[in-house]
Amino acid sequence: MVHRRAWPLDKQLDARGGKLLQTAMEVRGVRFLLGKESAAVLGDTHVIGLRFTDGSEIPADVLVMTIGIKPRIEIAQAAGLQCEAGILVDDTLQTYDPRIYAVGECVQHRGQTYGLVAPLFEQAKVAANHLAEYGRMRYQGSVTSTKLKVTGIELFSAGDFMGGDHCEEVTLLDSSQGIYKKVILRDNKVVGGLLYGDTSIGPWLFQLMRDGTDVSAFRDNIVFGETHLGDSGHAGENQASRLADGTEICGCNGIAKGSIVKAIREQGLFTLEEVRKCTKASASCGSCTGLVEQLLASTLGGFYDSTPKKKALCGCTDLSHQEVRDAILAEKLLSVRQTLAYLDWRHPGGCATCRPAINYYVRTAWPAEGLDDAQSRFINERAHANIQRDGTYSVVPRIYGGVTSPAALKRIAEVAERHNVPMVKFTGGQRLDLLGVKKEDLPQIWAELDMPSGHAYGKALRTVKSCVGTDFCRFGVQDSTRLAIALERGLERMWAPHKVKLAVSGCPRNCAESTIKDFGIIGVDSGWELYVGGNGGMKVRAADLLCKVKTHEEVLEVAKAFLQMYREDAQYLERTAPWVERVGLDHIKAVVVEDLESRRQLAARMDFALSQEKDPWAEAISGRLNIHAAPLRRIPA
Repeated sequence: MVHRRAWPLDKQLDARGGKLLQTAMEVRGVRFLLGKESAAVLGDTHVIGLRFTDGSEIPADVLVMTIGIKPRIEIAQAAGLQCEAGILVDDTLQTYDPRIYAVGECVQHRGQTYGLVAPLFEQAKVAANHLAEYGRMRYQGSVTSTKLKVTGIELFSAGDFMGGDHCEEVTLLDSSQGIYKKVILRDNKVVGGLLYGDTSIGPWLFQLMRDGTDVSAFRDNIVFGETHLGDSGHAGENQASRLADGTEICGCNGIAKGSIVKAIREQGLFTLEEVRKCTKASASCGSCTGLVEQLLASTLGGFYDSTPKKKALCGCTDLSHQEVRDAILAEKLLSVRQTLAYLDWRHPGGCATCRPAINYYVRTAWPAEGLDDAQSRFINERAHANIQRDGTYSVVPRIYGGVTSPAALKRIAEVAERHNVPMVKFTGGQRLDLLGVKKEDLPQIWAELDMPSGHAYGKALRTVKSCVGTDFCRFGVQDSTRLAIALERGLERMWAPHKVKLAVSGCPRNCAESTIKDFGIIGVDSGWELYVGGNGGMKVRAADLLCKVKTHEEVLEVAKAFLQMYREDAQYLERTAPWVERVGLDHIKAVVVEDLESRRQLAARMDFALSQEKDPWAEAISGRLNIHAAPLRRIPA
């Protein structure tokens, strides 16, 4: 870590706290270069080092620069608004143009800009008051605090924690325990505080500072959390219960103690997750989680149980996903009906939540013998087509790797024309989608297409997207098209806990968007980089680098092993992105990459499972598959 100041986090810590943090981080393997100012990044095509203003240099493979934030004021300046460091606003949050109000990190109020969310909420309340033409509120600036958790080390600072003229310090230093507390007083009022290692009294100190409370009655013991009532507030006790209702608990979302307690009582909240969902407290950085749990404990008393709750598969049972899955394996349960009976389900027929999950678990555990129950699948998988908002369906034939032929395109066009298909569209996965097909026309269209199902409707392998690669692209370094086709053929008809998307890019330019796929492959000069757990949906997640391999065969084996591990371990309807985060990338690497025998066994189990699957369109055409099965009934929990 390179820093121009004499100690790390100099905006949040004084020299003594900074030294404690540096020592703790060095134990964790972090090296520091302090008092250094960067002058140049070394290297022509990639980073090889860093040069400082004193002429010294260090080697580097990766450089991460943290440079803070800067208000974006270009649009405001172009509109003629007065700006300095930020957009200038008065106490009503009005700019120099009376028609325009501004709040947040872009504004400058009384010479101050803010980079935290709590001041934004305070500004927004005032601005909303004036926009609603009440005009009774004034924004006079925010007293801010910073609460950080750096690799398990808790930090809190607020106000003027450095002190100065006419200020007094009350300090506590326990180097052996890594605890340092400093409270700055002026005229027996708290004007600043710094806490390192134990931040339990942070919200209380912050409230004292905001309220301008006279602390002379408990001044000498203030670092221990002792109040004017004589209560002792040590770290192990329920500090939150003694805070005033107006004390801010969650700085990220500006949530006070009173709001949390009120929600617990009036909404009947019993768990941390329920409080997060209802109030947003502890839902962002999580540093206030301990205080929220203390409020739950003090509000609910003996009704609060802090032990993690097991999540039942659905309201029909108290068993978790894993417990159901374990029973299916241990007792060789071969159907949904058999599973429900053996596990003494509350509702003998199950419901729309548990039956699809159990059906998947049975088929995964016993691919050759397990009975696939059509009535335990969702409508898309029963009809083998995507239902649309008007009740019609879309048909997506499989086009391996996005590569087709004039004859196949002509056949698709003729089928669409013959059946008056309302729309033919290229999908984001480089496939053709025939939209607006009536349910009764599906088997005839499948027969005339004479192409395998693209499984675009199921919790299954969707597509393997690819770029041109070395075939035509002047930047390609690997044959992405051939590998994409091999992957799609090798994993065809794979059912999974959720939809699965793959992509192969022929060079690091990543035109196939491999880094937001469940399993992504990027060609490099030395072979292939394999990425897992990406998601480009509502919650975007960049994939993690799993490993590097040299050959197509290795890519296919690792892909099969990873996806089989996912199939066997993930809960039904759990995408690879949350699954990877839940089980941990290191564990996946140990099973799929480092243990070659484990990898081969997983890949072999995948091959065996795929050998049991048939193309559902072909089965429907031959009459062996009923696509008009009765819909799932939702049974009240």
